[in-house]
Amino acid sequence: MSRLSRQRLNALLDMLAAERGAARNTLDAYERDVTDYLGFLGGKTPGDATAEDIRGWLVDLSERGLKASSAARRLSAVRQFHRFLYTEGLVANDPTAAIAGPRQGRPLPKVVSVGDVDRLLETARTACLAEGLSPAARLKALRMRCLVEMLYATGLRVSELIALPRSAATTRERFLIVRGKGDKERLVPLNEAARQAGRDWLAALTESGEAEGRWLFPAEGESGHLTRQVFGRDLKALAGAAGLSAAALSPHVLRHAFASHLLQNGADLRVVQELLGHADIATTQIYTHVLDERLKSMVRDLHPLADGE
Repeated sequence: MSRLSRQRLNALLDMLAAERGAARNTLDAYERDVTDYLGFLGGKTPGDATAEDIRGWLVDLSERGLKASSAARRLSAVRQFHRFLYTEGLVANDPTAAIAGPRQGRPLPKVVSVGDVDRLLETARTACLAEGLSPAARLKALRMRCLVEMLYATGLRVSELIALPRSAATTRERFLIVRGKGDKERLVPLNEAARQAGRDWLAALTESGEAEGRWLFPAEGESGHLTRQVFGRDLKALAGAAGLSAAALSPHVLRHAFASHLLQNGADLRVVQELLGHADIATTQIYTHVLDERLKSMVRDLHPLADGE
């Protein structure tokens, strides 16, 4: 990558961080995707790129075996890059304007049933009461229980969950104020089971010697708190202990379960949008299949002519 290309990419990343409050993970993804594209361009600068270059890059991605969804994500980052350069007057045109993205179906989110979530939560609770646990094992079990109780109660993004402050476990309110994407605050519900799990975990954490600290889930490392990778790994282990498919369960799947189960029980789509922290209702509309099923059942059960069918 040329020095000019690197400077242009750094300018984009600075803008995303300063003006849009992009998270570190988002910035890293943009950097990877745009770097891959600039590597394909070779000696060309972004200002010299053409629509044919971008089409060639998409073909190259396909030949490397990337799924349409992954290629579309990379193209989105490159669009943002060229649009930024054009808007800032750094290049004369935007070669992505005439590019159509890879065709892809929009997959439905994986969802686990209410019964499966109940089994998962019960397994997490039971693990905390097992006899003969070492102090370290009991602490880990209490942490896991707190994580899954809070995730299913709130529908938080995993990045929001692992970075909760300690005050989340001491609040007397039935809600949390969470700062999410774009540095926007929102309210999320907090049921009694999640609050109790938080209190139990914090008490055990304090007893272990972690009397002070910023994070509810502290850990060694640069961030100072638990990583999504460790949580994801431990969640799959819990799923296996509960007799569920580890491959089908992840923190994001539990977030989807939170939303889908709310809709199944009559929640409004706009309310779910607010709880999930989606800026656009279109993002929440991946759950409309749940609404469709609910509406069908309402017609079947409530329409006066339904019995005649």
